[in-house]
Amino acid sequence: MRYLPHTDHTRRAMLDTIGVASIDDLFEQAGAPLQQPPTSLPPHKSEMEVEQHLAALSSLNRAAGDGAFFVGCGAYRHHVPASVDHLIQRSEFLTSYTPYQPEISQGTLQYLFEFQTQVANLLGSEIANASLYDGSTGCGEAVLMAHRITRRKKALLSGNLHPHYAGVVKTLSHMSSFHVDQSEVVPGQSATEDLIAQIDDETSCVVVQTPDVFGSLYDLREIAGAAQAKGALLIAVVTEVVSLGAIQAPGDMGADIVIAEGQSIGNGLNFGGPYLGLFACRQKYVRQMPGRVCGETVDADGKRGFVLTLSTREQHIRREKATSNICTNSGLCCLAFSIHMTLLGELGLKKLAKLNHSKAVQLSKALSEIEGVEVINQSFFNEFTIRLSKPAEPIVERLAEKNILAGVPASRLWPNQKPLENLLMLAATETVSDAHINELCAGLKEALDA
Repeated sequence: MRYLPHTDHTRRAMLDTIGVASIDDLFEQAGAPLQQPPTSLPPHKSEMEVEQHLAALSSLNRAAGDGAFFVGCGAYRHHVPASVDHLIQRSEFLTSYTPYQPEISQGTLQYLFEFQTQVANLLGSEIANASLYDGSTGCGEAVLMAHRITRRKKALLSGNLHPHYAGVVKTLSHMSSFHVDQSEVVPGQSATEDLIAQIDDETSCVVVQTPDVFGSLYDLREIAGAAQAKGALLIAVVTEVVSLGAIQAPGDMGADIVIAEGQSIGNGLNFGGPYLGLFACRQKYVRQMPGRVCGETVDADGKRGFVLTLSTREQHIRREKATSNICTNSGLCCLAFSIHMTLLGELGLKKLAKLNHSKAVQLSKALSEIEGVEVINQSFFNEFTIRLSKPAEPIVERLAEKNILAGVPASRLWPNQKPLENLLMLAATETVSDAHINELCAGLKEALDA
């Protein structure tokens, strides 16, 4: 049955009300570039012909695994074991909906509970929720949560916070009459002193990313102490969660709320989503935490079971009492995360992190030997920034023509900023081979010499 609720009569009535003669007249004001061009689809194609045509179209894409790949900046290419995809495809996981009824949702509730445990341990916090949409929305929710806890309305963002994360915070704040300050961008350097100087009695939270968008690592203890001395909260953001296999967790360094993007574990790049927002905080703030929390209990017979314990969303309670209007968690993505984390174990995650760091060190040493290349980071995990003797964006495009994706030019995130146009951010994960590094170095040297 075709689902076309509007009859010719209702469409005519709407056009008459608007005062135009036809649909074409309605869209005339949009201008030719925005109008839908006429389609030229053939009247009939067999299934095999359609499959071949679509395969030819998809072959025009360049997949991350098709060659040298050094792109990071918040989304990372890692190896995901085939067993992860196999297990999440089981029908009881793939088709399950939100677990409101514990008597028929014990499997889903149990993996959410175990996911929360893994996230809390990984981020060094006391309690985690069952995930949010992605890291950037988690960052925005964390700032709103800090406003509720402190009853203040000003957030202070590090200049080295990923611009997309800062953009989400500013968008949410703009519509809520909250104030946002952001320190200057300082590539390759710590912004701690500048941030501490800007904390005042109106500041509800300080948001710092580690490793930051340029790849530099931060010791959060000093800024955590400074924020908390002023009655503000420290929100730590981690976009590369594999780094926590090698460096101290933000919660253990004093962060009150920790946000992370979980895509790196269990989830592919997927053209930019769906991703997985990890959210953890101190136990005393749990009732202000957005999203849902799954808890462990016992039934009337004393048997262990799981239930949704806290769901202070506007679906469940009055809007003015809700902590967030977020509708659900990233269910299948967090299951993939939980399965991959279980397969890795604590030792496996440390080995993966060590391998990532060694690849990045190998890459940085190889690049630093090229004339016209300077590595600007003093410390990094698997991502760092180089300063080139020429603008980075044309060089990245030139290398892409050679099937080498050389990283993200800073000008893509901060357009029209002259001091940043020679900066290039590169990531090296366990998927990068020695041949890829040699290929990049040869291509970059040729581009700089041209």
